[in-house]
Order: sequence, then C-alpha cells, then structure tokens
Amino acid sequence: MSEADVTAEKSTDERFSLVAKTLAGLEEVLAQELRQLGARKVVVGRRMVSFEGNKELLYKANFHLRTALRILKPIYEFQCTHVEQLYDELSHFNWMRYLRVDQTFLIDPVVYSEFFTNSRYVSYRVKDAVADFFKQYHPEGLRPSVSTTSPHVRFNIHIAGRNVTLSIDSSGESLHKRGYKVRQTPAPINEVLAAGILLKAGWNGSCDLIDPMCGSGTFLIEAALIARNIAPATWRKSFAFEEWRDFDPILWRSIREDISQEIPFQHHIYGSDIASDAIAVAQSNIKHTGLFSDITLERISMEEREGPEQSSLVVINPPYGERLNRFDMERLYGMIGTQLKHKYTGSKVWIIAPRQSFYSAIALRHSSKEILFNGDIECELRSYDLFAGKREDFKRGVTNQKEPYKGKRDSRKEGEKPRFSDAKKERKPFEKRESKVPYPKREEGQSYQEETTMPRRRARIGERKSFEALPRTRFAQEERRRKGRAIQVFEEGDN
Repeated sequence: MSEADVTAEKSTDERFSLVAKTLAGLEEVLAQELRQLGARKVVVGRRMVSFEGNKELLYKANFHLRTALRILKPIYEFQCTHVEQLYDELSHFNWMRYLRVDQTFLIDPVVYSEFFTNSRYVSYRVKDAVADFFKQYHPEGLRPSVSTTSPHVRFNIHIAGRNVTLSIDSSGESLHKRGYKVRQTPAPINEVLAAGILLKAGWNGSCDLIDPMCGSGTFLIEAALIARNIAPATWRKSFAFEEWRDFDPILWRSIREDISQEIPFQHHIYGSDIASDAIAVAQSNIKHTGLFSDITLERISMEEREGPEQSSLVVINPPYGERLNRFDMERLYGMIGTQLKHKYTGSKVWIIAPRQSFYSAIALRHSSKEILFNGDIECELRSYDLFAGKREDFKRGVTNQKEPYKGKRDSRKEGEKPRFSDAKKERKPFEKRESKVPYPKREEGQSYQEETTMPRRRARIGERKSFEALPRTRFAQEERRRKGRAIQVFEEGDN
C-alpha cells in the first residue's frame, strides 16, 4: 500500500464532530435516523442534532437522511463580544485549507446574541476577514469571489451569546431539494416536513396510504421512498462536499450506487385532488421518480371519494392562505370531518395546517397535536384515531363487535359476582312506600282551603324520599299560582 493510500484511509476513518440542521419539531425524528445510520454521541438541540462520525457517515448523512436540511462540519470555535474581535480572529484563520482562489464562497450567519444584533453586518465582516487573509498570504495576492446563488463553498457562522462556531456546509443547497420534482403547485409542503410527518406517524409501508388532497404529490412520493427504503437524494445532482479538497470520489460512488438496502413494498399509495392542474403536476413528478407502479392518482374530490376497504394511514394538507376566505375554510374543514367520520373508520389520520386554522370545524377529537413549521408558516399537526364505539373501549383494545348476551342469572357460576346488567335486572321495586302520602280526597262539605291545609307527614331520616307523591301537589300548587291564587301548603308542626 502506498503512502497516499494510507493517508486516504486514515482520512476516511478519522472521526470528527458534525451537526445536522432540521425544522423545529423534527429533532427527535432526525436523531433516530442518525442512530440508524451508525452515528455516535447523538445530542438533540434546538433545530439541530450534533453527532460524531467520519467521512463515510458525512456522505451517507447527506444522501440518506430524510429530515435533515443541512450537514455542517464545525472547523473553528472561539469566543468574542464585538464584531471587530470577530474580524481579528477570523482574519488569522487559515482559510486556504477549505477554499481555493478559483472558487466562490458564501457566508451564512445565524446569530442569537446580545453582543451582535445585525447578522448582515456579521456576514460582511467575515467576508472581509476572508478577503484580507488571501491578500496577505496568497503568493499573488488573489482572493476568491463571493456568490449568493451557487457558491462552491458555503460557510456557516453561528453565534450564541459570546460563543462563535465556524462550520463548513457539506450539503450546498438545502437537502429538502431532493431533485425529483420537475413541476410544483402553489404553496407546496416542504419535503423534509412531509417525510418527518410520515415518520412521526409510524409509516413503514405496512398498510395502504391515502392523500385525498395530494397537490404536487409530495406526501405520495416521500411515502413511497420510505416504504421501499430508497434514499431521498437519489435524484439530486450535486453536493457541496464534492468541491472539498479531501473529496473521495470512489467512496462517494460506492455509497451512491449501493441499492442493497432497498426493500419490496406490498401495499399501495392512493392520491387524489379536485384540481386537474395538481393531478397533472403530481403525475409528472411521480413519472420522473419511476414510482408510478406504487402510486395511483385520481382527479376526484374528497366528498366523492370512496373510503378504504381496510385500515389505512391518511395524511391531509388542506389548502390555505389567500386562496380561501373564512367561509370556504369552515366549509372545507367541516367537510373533511364529515368524510373522515363516515368513510374512514378504522384508519389513522394526520392533518397538517396553519395553527390558526379551523380545526374545530372538523368536530373530531384529536389524539395528539404539536407545532411544526412549513417554511416560515407556523403549523399544527393533529392526529385522529377513527374508530366505532367508545374511546375508552378503543384505548383498552376492546373491539366494537358486540358479544352475545349471557345475562341470565342461572348461567352464572357459583360465587360469581353478578354483572351490571344482571344486577340491574335483580333490582326489586319498592314494596313499602310509607313515605308516599296519597293526595287527600276532598270530603263532602269540605272547603278548598281546608283541603290544602290538611297535614302531611315528613319522610323519616333514612327513608327514600317519595318523589312519586310530590309532583302532584307541586304541580297543583304551581298551576294555582299561575292563576293568581296564593296557596300555602302547611306541613305538620309548622302551624
């Protein structure tokens, strides 16, 4: 083995810290994905998960992770409290290890600090530090250019309080840009968010999946990729780490061409939408992925659509925004609730919509809810367990099928306690009603006033109150009051 091969092998096995960025609410899902890839020292943070890995894991993370937006490699950490301190520190950092003069670069600032209030100014000063370093140390005084659209190398500067972390971005464009979409509908759901919702829902291809408002088909395609265990970045053309000085094309090719982890899918995915334009877009995207054998599309409204024949997973991202007014939204969500209640019994439903949406119009009790973000839009994800019967029985695992009646008393075993239904039948009516005072009949020659002042005995303490005797007297009393007659009923001992 040559010296160059030994150096390359050491570089591949060398372990270092990495950071995977994600959307708020998907951190735990991303952490589980990283553990399955073989990451070590996985720590969940706010919209990020830190872990330890080598070059192979860095490549695999970019290619296989479904809920990651970027994979960052921290390269320099220090502390400062002023933007000029930041410039001085970074102007002496060896940028030539990661950036060539003929390459373009971009600084992406993320600032959470009382010492730095203007993230744009932070970005400007870091760019100045890069330019001044190359002017000073490059033999010809040349410096790399800045590109805001498609830079070769992207750096991330993260400031939390006085702690500064400089990282190099291994992904380039955000990883939600899978590369399989050739067309899009207005306001599509983020691919990372769609995959995260499916993983939260426990989707693994063990049942059918239905999206009755599929739009451009994001949920459908992501579900098929998960069911077949196909890497989400299969259709992506490039990554930023391919421009790095230590890029290993042989290792990268072996990861990209490995299809040994793909699995068969025994069920089916159904998508529909009322808009013909949306169906056309979804068809184009699905055709581009080659997954049309797993997905069936239909142009039909949710009201006209038939329910599934077996338990399925249902995901819905209703339309929202300026396209619908308040009346339309209430009507739409009411229709969704009605259709779910009557056609999707036995299925699990997940609905993602803006937080201020008309969830109450669905009129179904949700099983869970949490806050997620679709870009800058704060959304609420709710799940619904659709079942027939009582929720208490559903939680205990009791089926809705009624058992044959076995309530005859003779069928009970000796010493067995009676069931509630039997005890109900054994309840005897009250044979003695001492507390019941029959309404006195008016004797011949007796005045009306004398009738109403006849003594009544109070029920003794411990006896059942006679609700049967009271209504007749009270009813008569109320009727007489309405007619303007002031009648008093005296009881024994009150005179």
